[in-house]
Amino acid sequence: MLALIMAGGEGTRLNLGEKPLLDICGRPMLSFVIDAFLAADCEPVVVTSFRTPMTRNWCRAQGITVQNAQGSGYVEDMVESVTALEEPGPLFISVSDIPCVSPETIRSVKHFHAQSGKDACSTWIPASSVPCDDRCMPYRENVDGIVACPAGLNIMTGARIASPQDEARLLVNDPGLSINVNTRENLGLAVDYLQSIARNGNTR
Repeated sequence: MLALIMAGGEGTRLNLGEKPLLDICGRPMLSFVIDAFLAADCEPVVVTSFRTPMTRNWCRAQGITVQNAQGSGYVEDMVESVTALEEPGPLFISVSDIPCVSPETIRSVKHFHAQSGKDACSTWIPASSVPCDDRCMPYRENVDGIVACPAGLNIMTGARIASPQDEARLLVNDPGLSINVNTRENLGLAVDYLQSIARNGNTR
């Protein structure tokens, strides 16, 4: 399954250069997301724009497929990229700032979507697990009786990318997925989380 990783935004809240290339444990943040999808047997395609030229160059140097978009906005770039790729079936759409996402979570989302029989699948995390204040992930909905936040990890059907899609919603309890790097505080949390995994003998 293709995995579009959206990496065309400015990252103005952090003000640390191109957000996908933020250094986390000596590696670009984007590399952790790419590796998680590869380990889950998905084919990553990084969507860049004129705002992230260094990210595009880094991906090409690493042999990662790049799809350049106009930089008109997250949804607009997503629709443009999926249309250009001519992928009619289901594919992942992911943000690039969830470096602690695990391959296991990606596989569970893929399985849940396949079992649901629906066009799309959105992934949610309990709001109580978000390790920062409401400004970090302000949007909330009730999912399976739990107040939850969207995790930025979704599956959509390519042939219907510009249309509303019937959606299954999956609530997951993955502490790594709750770390969305939007602030310097989040960046520190991501570093701590990944260092903890490394200390416990796990590699990413």
